[in-house]
Amino acid sequence: MKYQVGDEIIVLHSNEEGKVIEIMNDKMVMIEVRGVKFPAYTDQIDFPYFHRFTKKPVVQEKKKPQKQYIDQLPKEKQPQTNIKAAEGVWLSFVPKFAMDEFGDEVVELFKLYLINRTNSGYHFIYKQQFFGRTDFELKNEVLAQKDFYLHDISFESLNDNPSFIFEFSLLHPDKNKADYFETHVKVKAKQMFQKIEEIKEKNEPTISYPLFTIYPNKAEENKIELSSLAAKGIKVYDVSKVRQNLPPARSVIDLHMEKLSDNWKNMSNLEILGMQLNEFEKWYELAIAHHQPSLIVIHGVGSGRLKEEIHDNLKTKKEVKYFVNQYDPRFGYGATEIFFQY
Repeated sequence: MKYQVGDEIIVLHSNEEGKVIEIMNDKMVMIEVRGVKFPAYTDQIDFPYFHRFTKKPVVQEKKKPQKQYIDQLPKEKQPQTNIKAAEGVWLSFVPKFAMDEFGDEVVELFKLYLINRTNSGYHFIYKQQFFGRTDFELKNEVLAQKDFYLHDISFESLNDNPSFIFEFSLLHPDKNKADYFETHVKVKAKQMFQKIEEIKEKNEPTISYPLFTIYPNKAEENKIELSSLAAKGIKVYDVSKVRQNLPPARSVIDLHMEKLSDNWKNMSNLEILGMQLNEFEKWYELAIAHHQPSLIVIHGVGSGRLKEEIHDNLKTKKEVKYFVNQYDPRFGYGATEIFFQY
């Protein structure tokens, strides 16, 4: 259900604000406007946040009321409730403000919308995660040039650096387009606080993150005449035996710098982290190529920066079934074990 008891709403045909006091069924709620309670269909109301941000004060001189005849009354316009966004597909956060005990305006929660500003419709699988664990999951579709309400997320939960993961596929498949497209957004609390201040200054209603501008094309297959390459002395391998020609993989990798370089003491922290992540990627790709069931990564405890970077990386990889960082008598808490799915 899009609405909950207590939600502030605006009646579209009259622009009067009220609140939801009862959920009657999937399509109808009981609302209260200026002390009057009455039922309304959910498509006749909307959240008022867009209207509040875009509403401009109008100062006019008082004029004597004039009579208006029926044929002079303006025709009722179709209410515009879509979120403004540039071309592409976006994830938009609509803040719901409330007054705190000191009379200051603070964000209570965010309403999340999937914004489609393309001429194609998409199936999508959406997951909202905290620390690699799915807190909310949804499978649905968003039509061309439409908005789709996802769910609410509390303001306090931003402290847990939530991830928002999407997998898209076309409603109407195209042989020239990719079968599916994966993307994600990770929100950090400090950045979101800055964006909230920015939208207040600019009088904007939403905080939006781009997911993609154009749905990607299918990757082209490189067709090469192998016999001519072989005749020139170039080694050509049978794809069915490709694993035989790969470097050997490891089931345990150690990313401590003394294992990777003799000159690491002269390197900056950023250079050290970059080398460790490159080493991790190399052995991760080999583990996948060899279809290993699991891989243990020794990252140590330290400040935890390397572990966080590796965990953030793993959350976006489709080959990862799950991973754990728990006590091990061999490594203590300084290692993460990755389990793969093929």
